[in-house]
Amino acid sequence: EGNRYFGIELEIDGAGRDDDFAEELLDIANAHADLLYIKTDGSLDDGMELVSHPCTIDYHINEFPWDEVLHRAVELGYLSHSTDTAGLHIHVNRTAFGATEEVQDRSIARILYFMEANWNELLRFSRRTQYQMNRWAARYGYKEHPADILDHAKKGYGGGRYSCVNLQNYNTIEFRIFRGTLKYNTFIATLQMVNHICDVALVFSDEEIRNLSWSSFVADIPKETYPELIRYLKERRLYINEPMETEEEI
Repeated sequence: EGNRYFGIELEIDGAGRDDDFAEELLDIANAHADLLYIKTDGSLDDGMELVSHPCTIDYHINEFPWDEVLHRAVELGYLSHSTDTAGLHIHVNRTAFGATEEVQDRSIARILYFMEANWNELLRFSRRTQYQMNRWAARYGYKEHPADILDHAKKGYGGGRYSCVNLQNYNTIEFRIFRGTLKYNTFIATLQMVNHICDVALVFSDEEIRNLSWSSFVADIPKETYPELIRYLKERRLYINEPMETEEEI
């Protein structure tokens, strides 16, 4: 229950489009509720796309058996981070930002501004290369005001559906910047990052979002609520304190 829902698309590659493998992953995910389905994806060499039904962040973290799904995918030989093809895309329902399109657009504009103003940090967070971003999650281009970036996006600039935040879906906006991962902490940290960006876009004014530094943004992350995100930011040397030693991505 809630008003903000996340639909996740996780691409995994390198171990085939085997129906038996897909069935194994579905059996884990859907043992107690219908949470996951699997699709083929033309951008993958030899893999599948795991697609969740919409869930709140609390459900994704506390109820959805993502840890078991990712662990089994590794055992079956799949890769995600260690490919040039796999991404992790996160959809957020537009109605989470307000009841009308006009109200929704104000928050979405602030999301686009945040992405542009903090591009270098988000590029490091994403684990993608700039080339991969240009191909799969292109920038709209920095403007001085959030509304100007949204107007720029609506006029067709950027990469269309292959933009850092895809606005072409009627019911959702889609964060596309993240490289795929089969590491549970990285997966959850990414979801928490998107949720925190949405929180800031809803609460802050245009002026406040323009004055928001990266260090202030990460300092405001609730440490006890989002330990996975704090850990990941330290691993990527994006946190305000000392970095942690990073674990090798799977």
